[in-house]
Amino acid sequence: MRKDWNYSSMLVTLIKGDGIGPEITESLKKVVSSLKVDIEFEEINAGFSVFEKEGVYIPKALFDSINKNKIAIKGPITTPIGHGFRSINVELRKKFDLYANIRPIKAPGPLDLKFDGVDMVIFRENTEDLYAGIEEMVSDNEAHSLKIITREKSERIIKAAFEYAMANNRNKVSVITKANIMKLSDGLFLDLARDIAKAYPDIEFEELLVDNTAMQMVINPERFDVIVTENLYGDIISDLGAGLVGGLGLMPGVNKGKDIAIYESIHGSAPDIAGNNLANPIALLLSFCLLLEDIGEKDKAKALRGAIYETLKDKKNYTRDLGGFNTTTGITDTIISFLGENNG
Repeated sequence: MRKDWNYSSMLVTLIKGDGIGPEITESLKKVVSSLKVDIEFEEINAGFSVFEKEGVYIPKALFDSINKNKIAIKGPITTPIGHGFRSINVELRKKFDLYANIRPIKAPGPLDLKFDGVDMVIFRENTEDLYAGIEEMVSDNEAHSLKIITREKSERIIKAAFEYAMANNRNKVSVITKANIMKLSDGLFLDLARDIAKAYPDIEFEELLVDNTAMQMVINPERFDVIVTENLYGDIISDLGAGLVGGLGLMPGVNKGKDIAIYESIHGSAPDIAGNNLANPIALLLSFCLLLEDIGEKDKAKALRGAIYETLKDKKNYTRDLGGFNTTTGITDTIISFLGENNG
């Protein structure tokens, strides 16, 4: 946790989201109750389900709650593909200047994986690049999208990655760009990374092109430690990383700014299985572990991680995304049973 973050309240904004969101957030609430941690949830939703009832995708009450509590945790929110409203996730990140999207890539249990020992953390700039959403139709046959890279926003995400590496005994930071083609925008990001790296002589620094990175991640992912990159590249390679360690149903994430953080499961809303008690809640539970660590409840986070690890030892506990037949409530109950053993 950065030293200038001030979490003064244990009241946490809870955004259930769309699709499977209400089911996995219900799982979260049951686990938190069993964990006996001094946190209360203030539930205010956003997304398509809210629009259907209230005519807005993000109610003012949600903005007010996040401003007040400084911490939020959210389930997945539906974003239409190719049409419709803009991503609510992007809107929240821009509204609260949540410039650092941080995604740890590490298997949470003894899964059958191609690679052992994958343990990387991806720092993704979260507020600009092509995700700034500046697009226009020049004609019926031509559309333009503007890529924005600035010194200020690039410097702060790169410094955050190096500071994290120093604080967590990490050995290397890899900066990922396509500066051989986008010489000005990606070139600026790379040049800034080179300059900033000089202030951290104890941290190994390397620079890679994003296409080579994708290849290296599926050939030799153990080579990566901390990765820092631009918005679009980070979105893509973090999903690739998730595939190396069990899938999106197991991957936590957090969006951080100067004094506000929104923790989230990084998978989609999965409307095809919503309401059927089939969703895997582990990604959201692991995101809550990140929250616990950031507010100083490291023992509680360790206990929950341990319960998840024990649960994943037995394939009969696997949900459908892991190749099993367990239910949301079933895997939640199993985690809680192990939590009793680890939370003494």
